Amino acid sequence: MQLIFKQQNDVGIIEVHGRLDAYNSPNLRAMYDKVCNNAVNFVFDMQNCEFIDSTGLGTIVACLKSASQGGGDIHIANLQSKPRMVFDITRAHKIFHIFDDLDAAVASFDRDWDD
Repeated sequence: MQLIFKQQNDVGIIEVHGRLDAYNSPNLRAMYDKVCNNAVNFVFDMQNCEFIDSTGLGTIVACLKSASQGGGDIHIANLQSKPRMVFDITRAHKIFHIFDDLDAAVASFDRDWDD
């Protein structure tokens, strides 16, 4: 798995490449912890992530909890079909805002989600 951090406006973007599983999900948490002071809101760009297992999903949820405690949020972009099934089966899609493209996910932080 490869992780790439970028920043667009005030939003941190973490690109996840490869498999997000029990073996390498601690790397995602370490990356998030390393860059969480750079932004409050994040997008996890999953365009190049072909697989997520329950541990990987748990890591994403843990990052969301950390972001929420800091007054921020994490949105998901470009979720591919197999990882999307994991989000659907576990109903994780109910706790994340999921977007089909990165620009929409980044722009979504300008929206008021309580309306």
